[in-house]
Amino acid sequence: MVCWAAAKHTPPAHHQKPGPPDVHLGNRKKHFQPMLRRFSYLLRRHYSTEPFRPRIDYAKLAQNSSAVQANMLRRRHALVDADQLKQLYEKRLSLYNTLTDLRSSRNQLSKLMKSDKTLAPRAKQIKADIRTIEHELDELDEMLLTAASQVPNDTHPDVKDDMVVVKTVGTPRMDDDLQDHVTIAERLGLVDFSQASLVSGSSFYYLQGYGAFLETALIQYAMAKAAARGYLAVMTPDIVRTHIAYGCGFRPRADEHSQIYSVKAHEDDALCLAGTAEIPLAGKFASRLMEEVALPKRLVGFGHAFRAEAGGRGTETKGLYRVHQFSKVELFAVSTPEQSDAMLEEFIGLQEEIFTELGLCFRILDMPPEELGASAYRKYDMEAWMPGRKRWGEISSASNCTDYQSRRLDIRYRPTRLTGKNTIFCHTINGTAIAVPRIIIAILETFQRPDGSVEIPTVLRPWLPGNPAVLEAK
Repeated sequence: MVCWAAAKHTPPAHHQKPGPPDVHLGNRKKHFQPMLRRFSYLLRRHYSTEPFRPRIDYAKLAQNSSAVQANMLRRRHALVDADQLKQLYEKRLSLYNTLTDLRSSRNQLSKLMKSDKTLAPRAKQIKADIRTIEHELDELDEMLLTAASQVPNDTHPDVKDDMVVVKTVGTPRMDDDLQDHVTIAERLGLVDFSQASLVSGSSFYYLQGYGAFLETALIQYAMAKAAARGYLAVMTPDIVRTHIAYGCGFRPRADEHSQIYSVKAHEDDALCLAGTAEIPLAGKFASRLMEEVALPKRLVGFGHAFRAEAGGRGTETKGLYRVHQFSKVELFAVSTPEQSDAMLEEFIGLQEEIFTELGLCFRILDMPPEELGASAYRKYDMEAWMPGRKRWGEISSASNCTDYQSRRLDIRYRPTRLTGKNTIFCHTINGTAIAVPRIIIAILETFQRPDGSVEIPTVLRPWLPGNPAVLEAK
């Protein structure tokens, strides 16, 4: 463990390790020494750079190896050999039982040796055997963890093999002479792509003028709407420890390139830019034990999303649709297993209300297995009709991750009633309230007018300077 006071860089003066208790505390040192020891422990615990040790249910994976393999095939997930994983688990279990027996023998010999010194060679051999098996178990644990970490979540039994359109709200605008968002935004002076390309590279952008205010209006509108329902508002950090991102399921598959931007200011850093506010919001609960009566916990968080792979060549990379950095308002909840399905429905209802109030034409999709991320048990996408692009475009999603993330981040609760378990892993649920660039695309293309102006959705006007009803070229 690394304590802040032991870090390479000098902390602020008010955080520096105090000198000897005699200097600071005088005759009161006996009173304060227990407090100092406790404070030192909290520092080590809170600022530890060690990853959380995932607590994956190896027994479940081993006992259901055929179903695990079938699930990976159905999700078209990079395959882990479930049978090999089962063999590793069974070997680990056998070694662990052997180790338990050896430790028991060692304890018995330790008592007998007080009266019989001839048992010393046997005790020495057992000690060596224990060290050997402990080493083998450590290696097996790493092999098991590596394999099990690549296994995706289970899939909800109601998920179909093909995408299902659950609901369509509004009617797609199909006029022939509609412009795309790039043409509209540049005419209205809302964006600057060329200078952003010079400064940061392709797939970056400046929002300017009312383009910038549209972003802040969308953020404030969504945050306020969720907060009015009792969601805790959170401004999230954009830099997270890499093991937190991996614990949320954002570990690249064996057959994929990473979409994560790594941050390495110093040699021992293991940091990355968050791909979504879901990651720091989940991390907010890492290594926490809550009471059942306190659940569910609902959060609405704002953060910036960073994606190293913004898309391939073609129209998808044009303008704001696929970018390396964007602002995002995220819904997140921690619940009991019995609450998570209802929380997912709550998120979908809130998302539907937001997009309806914005006046967008959109549809809700129940996504098939191959479209589910590693952590998702079930996922719904929402797509808006983008008239200038003449196609549907994803603007949101909502997922129930069951205990996938909580097992990797150690998020648990203590049940109110006796269940046979002292603690239970929570379920986590996430959903996008607003992905700013995609919503700006939908607004500009949906509400464009023949004279080149764009009507502003009524719910956003109070959040814009001057409460404009229309954006016009100047």
